[in-house]
Amino acid sequence: MANESDLLVSTSWLALNLERPNFVLIDAGEPVAYRRAHIAGAVSVPHPYLKSRENDRLVMTPDEFEAFARARGISNDTPVVIYDDNASLHAARVWWVFNLYGHHDVRVVDGGFNAWIDEGRAVTSAEPHPEPGTFAAKRDTSCVIVADDLKAAVEAGSAPAIWDTRSDEEWAGTNSRGNARVGRVPGATHLEWRLLMQGPPARRFRPLAEIRSALEQAGIDPTAETVTYCQGGIRAAFGQFALALLGNTNVHTYDGSMGEWANREDTPLTLD
Repeated sequence: MANESDLLVSTSWLALNLERPNFVLIDAGEPVAYRRAHIAGAVSVPHPYLKSRENDRLVMTPDEFEAFARARGISNDTPVVIYDDNASLHAARVWWVFNLYGHHDVRVVDGGFNAWIDEGRAVTSAEPHPEPGTFAAKRDTSCVIVADDLKAAVEAGSAPAIWDTRSDEEWAGTNSRGNARVGRVPGATHLEWRLLMQGPPARRFRPLAEIRSALEQAGIDPTAETVTYCQGGIRAAFGQFALALLGNTNVHTYDGSMGEWANREDTPLTLD
């Protein structure tokens, strides 16, 4: 298990603390799965990606996120614990959005719902109805980068390390994901996000030493300033979380990722 990081909690810890929780537990899975079964006391998300109604390529606006957090009983001083049923991919995205809007007391359940079920722990379909919170968003620009800033840095040759977290096929350009163009950001290094996870049934993170080694073997310095990207900012947020597990706080997720970058005409792409 990789629970050497204070950003992770174990399923055993969660089970011990469910009776009298001092945190809000979030199920970051798909709503239909949440309605079928979830961990007792967990609130749901409208969609695991937390995208904006104004532009579905980008994250929720501050107002949208405030409404989301308050409706789930969250204030600025409320600890948050997140799990999902998708190898922590969605949980890491929700973690990143909380951090983007200034809330850093957030942890992910290692193994999530997969481990919980594998261990035979109880689930429910009953939905809680928390008292509204008072969360006020304050955008933390240090954990995000926008297209024009990344473009300028790449073209000037001053970009930090860039980690492409996508699949091999997306990296090679054989899977366009429906984009107008294929390729990768010049200077990027590739390592698919899922390689940092253990396999089923529990889908926990690999031990941190193994995560560090996998990154280094791919040519990614776990300690360096880094930009992460993917197709829609979800796997990129996972990349930022993985680096945070190793203590790297100088990471910027490109939220628009290839869904934005590869559908503009002025952004550089390469397959070399």
